[in-house]
Amino acid sequence: MRESKAKSKAKGTSSGGKQRGAATKARPGRASSIGVREGKAASRLIDQRIRDLGRGGGWRGRTLARMRALILEADPEMTEEWKWMGTPVWSHHGIVCTGEAYTSVVKLTFARGARVPDPSRLFNSSLEGSTRRAIDIREGEAVDAEAFKALVRAAVALNGPPKAGAKAKPGARGPQAVKLLSGGNPQIAKADGDAPVRAYIAAMPGWKCDIGERLDAIIVRAVPGVRKAVKWNSPFYGADGGPAQGWFLSFHVFTRYVKVTFFRGTSLRPIPPGGTARSKDARWIDIREGDELDEARLSTWVKQAAALPGWVP
Repeated sequence: MRESKAKSKAKGTSSGGKQRGAATKARPGRASSIGVREGKAASRLIDQRIRDLGRGGGWRGRTLARMRALILEADPEMTEEWKWMGTPVWSHHGIVCTGEAYTSVVKLTFARGARVPDPSRLFNSSLEGSTRRAIDIREGEAVDAEAFKALVRAAVALNGPPKAGAKAKPGARGPQAVKLLSGGNPQIAKADGDAPVRAYIAAMPGWKCDIGERLDAIIVRAVPGVRKAVKWNSPFYGADGGPAQGWFLSFHVFTRYVKVTFFRGTSLRPIPPGGTARSKDARWIDIREGDELDEARLSTWVKQAAALPGWVP
């Protein structure tokens, strides 16, 4: 009997405990027992979780599948992971959110949600904490797709670029760290569309990233279909067609503030305070750390500016 036990111990364990883990065969939905999964392996396990939840027409499977699709649509560079007793995790330079299914809710928990701008007030759970925020989705409920994708992008931007020397995770295809120019302004190549603007905002250092997200959200809400581009290492916003075609606003990072410039600022009411006679039509505001952002006034200015003939370089 003693000899048998000794043989069993020799086969089943080692001083580092590696053999026991290696001998455990992974099953869909139970991979957490043998450690974290990332990239394709995690994606397959999330696929299986969705299938399991969706059996018999289960609403939780459909809901988790929809929210997963929105997360990946919002940030194609997102990495999928599988952690903590079988929890789907989405990461980009750090955890963005997790997806869990309970009896009555599907819960999306944002790791740093307390700092993520939420103008549409999607967060409805874990509101008492100082770090996390969550969205609980019940049967029959629908989450606004565009508002949710904006929330995901804001969470990614809050994570910032990878730390120096950090190794890429399996399956991750994240961009290289963006070079910061004088004053900490991100260097982004000229390009049209939302993607280069998102890249600029994600690279804005520290508290300025939050300001960039809030500005972008205000502009998008005020001017549906707004045109976006990055020119001269600054995001530009313009009205789409019509007599107002052209650029009406831009912002830029400086060492101690973010400058928001209205190209026809002298025509706005009230006129933004920044600017002189030498700046002709342009007027601006400087946003410093800790400043109270008057979103209602900014929205009014944006709507006025978008209705004016835009600036054409």
